[in-house]
Amino acid sequence: MDCANRNDDAGDANGPALLWQPLTLRGLTLKNRIMVSPMAMYSAQDGFVDDFHLVHLGRFALGGAGLVFMEAAAVSRQGRITQGCAGLWLDAQIPGVRRIAEFLHRFGAAAGIQLCHSGHKGSSQRPWEGGKPLSGPQAWETASVTAEPFDAGWPAPHAMTDEDLEAVEADFVAAARRADEAGFDVVELHCAHGYLLHSFLSPITNTRTDGWGGDLTGRMRYPLRVAEAVRKAWPADKPLFVRVSAVDGVDVGWVMDDTVAFARELRARGIDAVDCSSGGQRLTRQQMLISRVPGFQVPFAARVRREAGIATVAVGLIRDPEHADAVLRAGDADLIAVAREALVQPNWAAQAALALGGDAGWGDWPEQFGWWLQRRARQQGESFNKPVPRHQG
Repeated sequence: MDCANRNDDAGDANGPALLWQPLTLRGLTLKNRIMVSPMAMYSAQDGFVDDFHLVHLGRFALGGAGLVFMEAAAVSRQGRITQGCAGLWLDAQIPGVRRIAEFLHRFGAAAGIQLCHSGHKGSSQRPWEGGKPLSGPQAWETASVTAEPFDAGWPAPHAMTDEDLEAVEADFVAAARRADEAGFDVVELHCAHGYLLHSFLSPITNTRTDGWGGDLTGRMRYPLRVAEAVRKAWPADKPLFVRVSAVDGVDVGWVMDDTVAFARELRARGIDAVDCSSGGQRLTRQQMLISRVPGFQVPFAARVRREAGIATVAVGLIRDPEHADAVLRAGDADLIAVAREALVQPNWAAQAALALGGDAGWGDWPEQFGWWLQRRARQQGESFNKPVPRHQG
């Protein structure tokens, strides 16, 4: 979608908050520009979600976000990261995620789901269990761009053949169709953080010498093929996002010039937005990004938006609504994604409406409890026209 055709140009510094302006992507209109990022909870049972996921994600719709993403759903059993990963490789998994999409819709949020194959980072422990590779009967064989292990002490994956690539492409397409049947409004392909599609893009991991490797064109070929296949299977009136690691690290591997080139190719294939994250490869500490500065990934989204002419999502330590709105006003992104901050404050979006819009922001709270809180605020003479409190971490 051409930037010139979007209702999301940089705003007047004194105008109404852009964070609360609607955004239309294809046939979907979001009520605001706040997106809750996919966050793996590692709490599914054999890929099936349960009431934990419904309550966890439902809080963000009640809290006012315009677009709420369910965590990454594996497109196959082999493509799980951990035993606790959600999945969408079976029709039987549809009813559970449909409940989530329906609840999000009930409270005004669009429903998104991220589709992922773990590649050589699969068959691992949950993070709080150590995050190391599984062993014994719990482990499963992983598959990746080459037979190179993710890191020292990790098992060698199976190097994918052409037949394997066709099968995984079909898995992504089938999962997208299930997502549509479940009622999701947006699908995001996970091409970041060292997982399978990212491992094809990055020269750190893709050392193949066939048509799926080599130069930038070769390394982009398979992720673009998957994106094109999913776009054809995903309804034409529904947007399709792609999450990328805009850079692998500091002056190493995949770089911003590559991301801009990839984004242009994605746009040509009908992708609607690029979600700009970073990292995920095995790197030395010196090569890793320092991610302690608020908005440290915003320049990635800004450059992709301007040079590739595609909508972007800015993510990464954006915790202050004034900061979020300033990113939009500068024309650096089209959506602001919050993740860990939403875990700290599930009502971040609704609080931001009050911080940026004063009492008018009460209209963005669910009536079931917004009326009561507004009454209390008036009785106590409280002012909500102030920033959402900042948190550490």
